[in-house]
Amino acid sequence: MSIHSTSGVVAWSDTDASGRFHHTAAYRWAENTEHALYRSVLPDVDIGRFPRRATAASYHQPLVAGDEYTVSLEVEHVGNSSITYTWVVTGPAGVCVRGEHAVVHVDVDGRPAPVPRALRERLAPTAGAA
Repeated sequence: MSIHSTSGVVAWSDTDASGRFHHTAAYRWAENTEHALYRSVLPDVDIGRFPRRATAASYHQPLVAGDEYTVSLEVEHVGNSSITYTWVVTGPAGVCVRGEHAVVHVDVDGRPAPVPRALRERLAPTAGAA
C-alpha cells in the first residue's frame, strides 16, 4: 500500500477562464486522495487535525472540463508530528501535475502533536517504498 490512488473527472468549476483546470484544483484532488488514504487505514482518524505545513507543485499538461484524471499519492516520510506526501496527477495524455505537501498533526489547541500511533504504524512502513 505504498501508493494510494483516486480518480475523477474535471468539473467545469475546476476550470478557469482559459477553460483549463485551475492550479488549485490539483491541490484539492491531492488532499481528497490523502483523506481517502486516512479513511482506508484508520476510519475514525480526525482529518481536521492535519493542516498543511508546506506545498509545491509543477504543472506539465493542462486538463479541461470532462477529462478523466487519476491522483497517485505516496507517503514519502512519517516524522514525529508530520507526514510528507508526493503525488502525481495523470490525465489522458500522461503526467499533468507533480506535487508534494507536508502536514502536521495538531492537538485540540492547534499545537503540533505526535502522529497517532495507529496511523504511524500503518503509514511508516510504506514511506518511500514505491
